[in-house]
Amino acid sequence: MADSKAWHGIFTATALPFNDDLSVDFDGFAEHVSWLAANGTQGVCPNGSLGEYQTLSDEERARVITTAVEASPEGFGVMAGAGAYGTLQSVRWVEQAAEAGAVSILQLPPNTYKADRESVVNHYKAVSQVGLPIVAYNNPYDTKVDLSPELLAELHGEGYIVAVKEFTGDVRRAYEIQELAPELDILIGSDDVLLELGIAGAVGWIAGYPNAIPQSTVELYNLATSGNLADIEKALPIYRDLHSLLRWDSKTEFVQAIKLSMDIAGRKGGICRPPRTPLPADIHAKVTADTEAALAKGYK
Repeated sequence: MADSKAWHGIFTATALPFNDDLSVDFDGFAEHVSWLAANGTQGVCPNGSLGEYQTLSDEERARVITTAVEASPEGFGVMAGAGAYGTLQSVRWVEQAAEAGAVSILQLPPNTYKADRESVVNHYKAVSQVGLPIVAYNNPYDTKVDLSPELLAELHGEGYIVAVKEFTGDVRRAYEIQELAPELDILIGSDDVLLELGIAGAVGWIAGYPNAIPQSTVELYNLATSGNLADIEKALPIYRDLHSLLRWDSKTEFVQAIKLSMDIAGRKGGICRPPRTPLPADIHAKVTADTEAALAKGYK
């Protein structure tokens, strides 16, 4: 890989295409992985929430990972999502990903209840024993568990995690995390704080909108993370142009929104599995307008 560690760079949180009968379009998914590799990203993160993993059978979920690995060219990484209701289930998904050839794991904390510190630490200890690098996913909105800077520092100090996908939207946390755990890598977790976390020192991005416009988002990421002031100046007008679109990545309707943007951009986004329903007319119109505005300015 172009970056020094297997979890660095842009890993697209892949949307998963379905056929009209709601079966998984595995051939379409394989083509999408290959397309993302050809358009400059460093890897994919399948079986995340954008990939609707909660709606998949065990067989489908395992095949998503093997399909992603088989479709990946040499040097292109698969960071497998291993979120599950129980720690034992997560361990099995990490084992399956390791056997399939994934290079790293995106791991949610326990999310059936608001887990305490000891439960969270034991959870990450268990999944880390498999041997793949673990990227913690901090999404307190959906999990009710906040991986605070102090807790992240503890997990990293114990050797259980190598990085964190920061989804809180609070860009101030990057600096506190770096103070408490200087060697813990910060990965951008939501598209609409890309520039802010890039400036703060993020070394990767688990990204939604490369599913629709990979070349422009790769350019924006590279500018935002170079550490060069001239690049930041170049990034700012691009970021302003794209921010209304990137913002959909952190909305409740993010899966439907990104899939709609893919459709408009000429990719197969398509339908979602229940319980997700089609977007209401007003949101559909807004996502369409934001996507068409970006495409009209040449972003791709």
